[in-house]
Amino acid sequence: MVYILGYRPDEFGLVPDPDGYIPYKELLQAIHEEPGWGYVRQGHFNEILMGNDRVLFQWDEKRIRTLKRDWQLDLETPLDNLPKTLFIAVRRRAHPHVMEKGLKSSPDKYLPLSQDKEMALRIGRRRDQNPVMLEVMAHQAEQVGIPFYAAGDLFLTREIPTDFISGPPVSRDSTQAREARTKTIEERPRDFTPGSFFLEVDRAAPRSQRKGKKPKGWKENTRKHRKKWDRKK
Repeated sequence: MVYILGYRPDEFGLVPDPDGYIPYKELLQAIHEEPGWGYVRQGHFNEILMGNDRVLFQWDEKRIRTLKRDWQLDLETPLDNLPKTLFIAVRRRAHPHVMEKGLKSSPDKYLPLSQDKEMALRIGRRRDQNPVMLEVMAHQAEQVGIPFYAAGDLFLTREIPTDFISGPPVSRDSTQAREARTKTIEERPRDFTPGSFFLEVDRAAPRSQRKGKKPKGWKENTRKHRKKWDRKK
């Protein structure tokens, strides 16, 4: 834990926040990827944090960091002379959207890219066991003003337009499925609220008013006709 958090988080595909913290969930994922360390659980962290080595760490309910850190994360100074190509692996479901709209990180995160395909694949598999590998023309993107930052051997950025992304073509099935979902959303009534449902008037009406149902008092009328028929006999 000291080595990962304090020396080389990038070696494990991890990017600490500006304060040096890494979420327990991400730390566990990275440890489980190492041969022979799949048995580690949150309880093992708790044991360390209750022992003598607890003085080496700071933590809260969701994240942890080391007090001594032998790395720097400068998110103020963009890099220049970037590698020609970097790699990132995205979820297969997101692949069509990325090829159409580009890549964009969430407000509190950065997109992690690597020169090493295996590292990009390792990071991508944390969200999808079969991600899609994309190439990013980082040097060209940097030339037009898109900033990249160093995180050890990883490279961070907020967004990458489609002009600088290269990858496998989107399958026709994926495109059709996406268009179908979009059409469904567009055709939904504007006053439709997620979680609500449409009321079928015919089903909501009383039984006596439903189409094809017998009118009220049909049993009494049947008895009268039957008695009348018996008297004729």
